[in-house]
This record gives sequence, structure tokens and C-alpha cells, in this order.
Amino acid sequence: MIKKIVSLFFLCALVSCKSNSPVVAYKVEQQSVAKTLEFLASDELQGRAAGSPGIDKAAQYLEKVFSENSIKPYFSTYKDTLSNYPKTTYNIVGYLEGTDPKLKKEFVVVGAHYDHIGLAEKAIDGDNINNGANDNASGTTAVTEIVKYFGKTKSNKRSILFVFFSAEEEGLLGSKHLAKKLKEKNFNIYTMLNFEMIGVPMKRDFTAYITGYGKSNMASKFNEYSGKNLIGFVQQELTYRLFMASDNYPFFTEFNIPAQTVCTFDFENFDYYHQVQDEFKLMDTAHMTSFIQDMLPVIEKMANTSTKEITLKK
Repeated sequence: MIKKIVSLFFLCALVSCKSNSPVVAYKVEQQSVAKTLEFLASDELQGRAAGSPGIDKAAQYLEKVFSENSIKPYFSTYKDTLSNYPKTTYNIVGYLEGTDPKLKKEFVVVGAHYDHIGLAEKAIDGDNINNGANDNASGTTAVTEIVKYFGKTKSNKRSILFVFFSAEEEGLLGSKHLAKKLKEKNFNIYTMLNFEMIGVPMKRDFTAYITGYGKSNMASKFNEYSGKNLIGFVQQELTYRLFMASDNYPFFTEFNIPAQTVCTFDFENFDYYHQVQDEFKLMDTAHMTSFIQDMLPVIEKMANTSTKEITLKK
């Protein structure tokens, strides 16, 4: 009997049967990550400035990602036209209804901004296109892979709103527009997670950091949900007030809920923020693929817990 118990113990360890060890059979493919990232950061899109023909091409691409993965438009179409920007530009918004009769009334919002700063006034070595591979084609790519996962598995009891924000570079205008619009409609939001600049790895003992680290228990819950030291704290997020610098912030101000951004740019690992050298060839797609894979059970857990486990700190 003792021998049998010992054997079962080692078998359990081999198959990772601990309760905090997530099991996700789905595999994020590096080739898929690279394909999306390379297109979004291509010269063809001319830096994806809000209101430009280039960002319109990106919008069409992202709409196709939604439609091919059974993600429905949340509004009458995927396009949510900004009301606070002089040129015509769109958030791209889709949703996947939850499977639980009660929990599906609550929403988890997962997003990233897909715009960048367009063309530079002065060329560097003949290049004037701010391709924005890290900022923020990388975060946008992460959301497309999360869309593909949930579109395939439908493993969410809560509903998920997927958003690609425009005009973030103009002052968070896409997220300000949408958060206000949803608030007016009494949108039932649990939490919001934003992806920003995840194209290169950090040299730390955790994979990513979260902005507004001390505002909620999101970081500790993410580590619990992932079964590893996935999310940590970096001083720069406080020094540069990054919590207020991306599309999570309007959701925090409108709804007073945990709304935060995950990022792997720590001001030490990438030299080309808002420069024409921010190109696909400098991105580490193996790192991105691994991080996205680690985030799948995290977001799945967010969408499935029976109670709202992620809470603001008083």
C-alpha cells in the first residue's frame, strides 16, 4: 500500500496535479505570433497613425481576426468610431459571450492599442516610418492570440470584451471614448487587462510587470493563476506614472475597478521608444510566444472564478 501511495505521489508530480499549476493543452504558435506582428509593423501600414490609411488597413486585419474566430461585434459592427478625435478612426471591439447563465452578465475587458505615431518629420538612414513594432504591435499581437484561444475553446464563464484601441498616442482617446460610452450604458465590468510593449524580454526573475502594482491584488493573483513568478514590480512604473499612461486608466477612472497594464519594456531593454528603429526585426517572438502562453490560464481564470477575486486595495 505504501509503495502504491508513493507511486501515485510521483505520478501526480509528473502530471502537475497541484491545484495552482494550470493545464492548457492549447499551444500558441510562434509562427502565428510573428506573422501578425510583422504585418502590423510593416512599412505598408506607414506607422498606423490614428485616422490614416495605414491604421485602416490594420483595422481591417483585426476585424478579420475577430470574424475568423467567432468573436461577435459588440456594437452594430466591429468599428467603434471615436467621438473625440477630429479624423475618422475606430476602436475595433468584439465580444465572446460567457457560458454561465449568471456570470456571463459580467465582463472581463482585454485590450491593446493598435495605433502608433505614423511618419517621422526627419528620416534616419533614409527611413521615416515609425513602425511601432514594440509600441504597440506587440501588445496587439498578444490580444489576437488570446482571441484565437478563446474563439477555439469557448472556455469563459464570464463574457469577454476584446478591444483594439485607436488614438492612444493622441492621449488615450480611444479608451476614453469607449470607457465613457460603456459607463453610460451601465456596462457590467469586473476587471480590465491591457497589453503594452511586450516585444522584448527583461533581465529579471519575473517575466512582466504590471502598472499600478500597489493598487490591487492583480499581480499576486496572476502569479497564483499562472503557477509561477510571472508578474513583478519595477520602480519605473511609479517613477514615470505608467498606470496613467495607457488604455487601462480610463477604465479605472470611469468604473473604479482593477484596470491595469502588463508590459515587458523596463527602460533598460529597448532603446528605440518612439523612434523609426522600432521594427519587427528587433522583436523577440519566442519571448512573446512564451509570455502569451503563460497568460492564457491567467485570463481563463479571471473569466471563470465564481467570485471577483481581483480587487482594489483600500
